[in-house]
Amino acid sequence: MKAGSPDLATLGQRIRHFRGERALTLDQLGEAVGMAGSQLSLIENGKREPKLSLLDSLAAALDVELADLLSREAPSRRAALELELGRAQSSPLYASLGLPAIRPGRGITDESLAAIVGLHHELQRRASEAIATPEEARRANTELRERMRERDNYLGDIEQLAEDQVRASGHRSGALTHREVSVMAERLGFQLIYVDDLPDSTRSITDIANGRIYLPPASIPGGHGLRSMALQAMAHRLLGHERPASYAEFLWQRLEINYFAAACLMPREASVSFLQAAKKEKRLAIEDFRDAFGVTHEAAALRFTNLATSHLDMTLHFLRVAGDGALLKGYENDGLPLPSDVTGSIEGQWVCKKWSARTAFGHTNRTTENYQYTDTPAGTFWCATQTGRTDAAEFSISVGVPFSQAKWFRGRETTHRAVSTCPDEACCRRAPSELAERWAGRAWPSARLHAHVLSPLPSGTFPGVDDSAVYRFLEAHAEQ
Repeated sequence: MKAGSPDLATLGQRIRHFRGERALTLDQLGEAVGMAGSQLSLIENGKREPKLSLLDSLAAALDVELADLLSREAPSRRAALELELGRAQSSPLYASLGLPAIRPGRGITDESLAAIVGLHHELQRRASEAIATPEEARRANTELRERMRERDNYLGDIEQLAEDQVRASGHRSGALTHREVSVMAERLGFQLIYVDDLPDSTRSITDIANGRIYLPPASIPGGHGLRSMALQAMAHRLLGHERPASYAEFLWQRLEINYFAAACLMPREASVSFLQAAKKEKRLAIEDFRDAFGVTHEAAALRFTNLATSHLDMTLHFLRVAGDGALLKGYENDGLPLPSDVTGSIEGQWVCKKWSARTAFGHTNRTTENYQYTDTPAGTFWCATQTGRTDAAEFSISVGVPFSQAKWFRGRETTHRAVSTCPDEACCRRAPSELAERWAGRAWPSARLHAHVLSPLPSGTFPGVDDSAVYRFLEAHAEQ
């Protein structure tokens, strides 16, 4: 046992309890066991671990069995409350508050002590609820994906809001310019300011008091351009967002601001007109949609999922897959059997090696989209896949449709075809029998642990944001 541990604290309380029942002072009991009263006081306060021989002497002097002295149960309600208070005050949560510890002396009644302990319990409960475990995060993500699937990934209210804001900026055609984004910010009473010292945990900071939106001086890896980040920051104000009360609400707010930014960069009327014309000519292509509005390939692909069902009368699927085959983002309303775990979560699941989202990594020409038909247990699907790379890793972006709708897309004439029987493990997960027989029991791979599966998502009002760094940043820039 370590000094200050719950077991030592309970032991000390039991010694004090039995000493009180025998009406013995610390000095009297100490004299009986050959120890100074001051040293015995350290044991009763859980700050010193007694030797077994001393425990035998204490049990004999107090006329109790050694097992009774070593019991882990608090000897009284008062002692239980004091032990609970000690544990609460030694927790990292209480230490983070910077408050002094309370000594439960005789002047504190049992009722007062119970109230203090109750407050600690409530503080711990609320702090625990603010932390989204990986399981909770996956569940919230799954519910959000199903919610958007029911709406065909289309949010009409935000579409109209974005349309109105873009028109008010003076934009009429082509890609939304940085100047027009600045005009949108000014209409909300904000000035866009580019700085190079944003806290690492933030993409932007909105100074509500002084009407400023701070952004990095250049785009960051992953395709998050300055226009998009500025629009997302404005969306919080336009959509009337309050501080999220749960991780699920945080995710919904993030989806809404991303949707608004995309709807501004690729306005509904202009986008639908462009896509309908391309469909009529049977030359739909995410590449062309991307280039027409000056956005990233992923942004164009995601925006296409917003408009395809509601305005082009087609079902589809979208995949962002890491170079190792893990599914990072996914959406479908065309019946493509996305890999999922027992909770229904798709994030982190392995995509079939025969899907174009995986086979595209093996193509030598990565400057254009790769096209492929894939036969699956749910039917045949056509996909267009574009690969890319961030500083961290490579990835692929796929947009696909059922076979009957491939006729509207450029690349429909491809002869590349694959057969996938996933989730049957024999498709691409299980080694051929000859290979398995040759190596079974003769190899021992060491698995790589993904640390994020063990860690909860950051707690706080805005998950993942370092509030202290944000406030220091605002203080430094307030007078500039």
